Amino acid sequence: MKQLTDEERALITEIDQQGMLAAVELWADINSGTGHLPGLARMAEELSTAFSALPGEVSLIDPAPVTTIAADGQEVPRENGQHLVCRVRPDAPRRFLLTGHMDTVYPPDHPFQSITWLDDDTINGPGTADMKGGIAVILEALKAFERSPHAAEIGYDVMINSDEETGSLSSSALIHELAQGKYAALTYEPSARPEGTLAHARGGSGNYAVTVTGQSAHAGRNPQDGRNAIVAAADLAVRLKAAQHASISINPAKIDGGGANNVVPDHAVLRFNIRPKTTAAAEQFEKTLAQLITAIETEHDVSLSLHGGISRPPKPVDAQAEKLFALVRDVGAALGQNIDWQDTGGVCDGNNVAACGVPVIDTMGVRGGKIHSPQEFMIVPSLSERAALSAITLHRLASGALA
Repeated sequence: MKQLTDEERALITEIDQQGMLAAVELWADINSGTGHLPGLARMAEELSTAFSALPGEVSLIDPAPVTTIAADGQEVPRENGQHLVCRVRPDAPRRFLLTGHMDTVYPPDHPFQSITWLDDDTINGPGTADMKGGIAVILEALKAFERSPHAAEIGYDVMINSDEETGSLSSSALIHELAQGKYAALTYEPSARPEGTLAHARGGSGNYAVTVTGQSAHAGRNPQDGRNAIVAAADLAVRLKAAQHASISINPAKIDGGGANNVVPDHAVLRFNIRPKTTAAAEQFEKTLAQLITAIETEHDVSLSLHGGISRPPKPVDAQAEKLFALVRDVGAALGQNIDWQDTGGVCDGNNVAACGVPVIDTMGVRGGKIHSPQEFMIVPSLSERAALSAITLHRLASGALA
């Protein structure tokens, strides 16, 4: 383990814990649930001002067009907020990517809207851990890194998207663009466990909607003339679940459709999620799904239309990523932080970055837990802990630590 140098200690002496906490409290007070465009616009404005402290250009990027399947089976646009990008020294020969997201899972009508202090070191609040605390860490770490004598030789992009919680569909092309040619990447999801454990390998994720079109008929007079879309959708759901195995989980989640009890339903939409652990499992699923769709259409005399697919490819850990994990572990040890890691079934933008061939650690954000619930909490001292961890990691990366 390499101990901290005097140069490295100097980088982190000015990390502003109180300023970071104030930022998180301000941002958590803004509802930025995915799809809540006024709240996302407010967050984007606040973040644009905050990131203008860095020596780069801040811009707001319009979301790429995204569609979804409505309950009636129609393909309709899904609105998303703008994504923030901060580019610093874009012509530097070695560049990094840091990513985060401004959206949360709490819509404006959700009762969880404010911060409560649980004890002197812990706050409960929407998005505090996932991941407005992480955004504060990004900004403070980069401010500290800019004090490094190596900073002038290094460039980086920061991307804060507005749709991570729904799969980053309107920002995936932007992530792919920004990841190209990067030396390494850091993503600021909260730690996998409250003590600071990092996520290692991740599975992938895909969301699908299958629209089933049957034939309506009177349920009493001539049911034989009907083609029951609900039954066909339910049959597909059962067969999908039966196709699950050790390398992939499949979760049929919802069926929309139907109407009056005396009408054979001619329409249904089945929605489901898959979690493949490997690329091979994801590819095999596509073949299995095609076979199941053909079977359902034949056996039920209905037509099926498929929407969706894999939005997060599985994220294995290659040799370069292992080097990056080792670097972060050693920096943590030098700072007195015990950094461990574990594989996880969750997904995030780190999956998308890794798919571009860039080594990435995607849980560099704050310590906390119970995310996606009203019990979400952030451990307040972890703001400065994680900012120091990132600042020194970036400093050592700038010195060619992965070469």
